[in-house]
Amino acid sequence: MAKVVIGKVRLSYVNVFQPRAVGDDDNAKYSVSVIIPKEDKDTIKKVEAAIEEAKQEGLAKWGGKIPKNLKLPLRDGDMDREDDEAYTNSFFFNASSKMKPQVIDKYKQPIVDEDELYSGCYAYVSINFYPYDFNGTKGVAAGLNNIMKVADGEPLSGRSSAEEDFADINFDDDDMFD
Repeated sequence: MAKVVIGKVRLSYVNVFQPRAVGDDDNAKYSVSVIIPKEDKDTIKKVEAAIEEAKQEGLAKWGGKIPKNLKLPLRDGDMDREDDEAYTNSFFFNASSKMKPQVIDKYKQPIVDEDELYSGCYAYVSINFYPYDFNGTKGVAAGLNNIMKVADGEPLSGRSSAEEDFADINFDDDDMFD
């Protein structure tokens, strides 16, 4: 498999502590969406090279030739997620795994607090790209290996914090139970 370590990328739809099934699918997986700014040409080249390597590996599965309608993981955020500001001027791909990825911080210490890795933070990710032929659909998929969080970022959840919601409400200790 074509393995690549890339970063600094932004994470979205972070689901790496508990596996989740999609729709009626019984195959629960760990997953994340990896967002790469278009100006990060080096990272994009690494991803494209790994996808090309996976395509070559897929020739045996695909009858010796690359299918015309081959599904590829790297997508343009300006076209495929035009209504989502986090994907503007970026490429992205979704990566998943049935096995739980290891998640560490920049000091290589395990992250056990699930709130530490969230949609909007920045990380390095280890990904393996591999060919597939499933129910007549052929393509290259991204397998999630491991994640190293390197920086905080603006959360993409759109959810406010309790501190923000109640910033204007103040109590004196004497008024607490009046």
